[in-house]
Amino acid sequence: MGEETTRIREEIEDTRDRMSDTVDQLAHKANVPGRVKESIADKRDRLKEQMQGRASRMSDAAPDGSDVKQGARQAVGLAEENPLGLAIAGVAAGFLVGMLIPSTRIEDEKVGPMADDVKHRAAETGQEALERGKQVAQDAAQAATESAQEAAGNVKETVQESGHEQAEELRGSGKQQARGVTSSS
Repeated sequence: MGEETTRIREEIEDTRDRMSDTVDQLAHKANVPGRVKESIADKRDRLKEQMQGRASRMSDAAPDGSDVKQGARQAVGLAEENPLGLAIAGVAAGFLVGMLIPSTRIEDEKVGPMADDVKHRAAETGQEALERGKQVAQDAAQAATESAQEAAGNVKETVQESGHEQAEELRGSGKQQARGVTSSS
């Protein structure tokens, strides 16, 4: 008889545990506003995590100080690749400044027509060098501008994609919540 009493007590204890679990489940199921709040809080937390991830990716895509410095180094590198063009531009600028200064009477008497011919050739060479220097500077500026535009386009695209994804997820979540609330009412 002692064994049967023990077995019955164990069965009663098991039944109580199952009943307790069932009551807890029913209470949770009946608490619709609480479940909606939990679901919304979970989705909000997931959304925050996703937005932080997206923000991290966007900041990686945006050009930072080192990217700008790299663009400047490329411009300097372009000038270093063509030091002859840079030197010629400097010499041409010097000749142009020298030509702007009026010649003295003694220079005109001693050197005469030969000086005019040299000045004319120097002016042409200086002009060519100046044009070449301008072209090098324009190429460097164009490369930096294209690099910045590409980076800005990447950031814009990433932000748009992220916004669309988040809007779709929130829209779907809202529909699910609305269905859940109306079906449990």
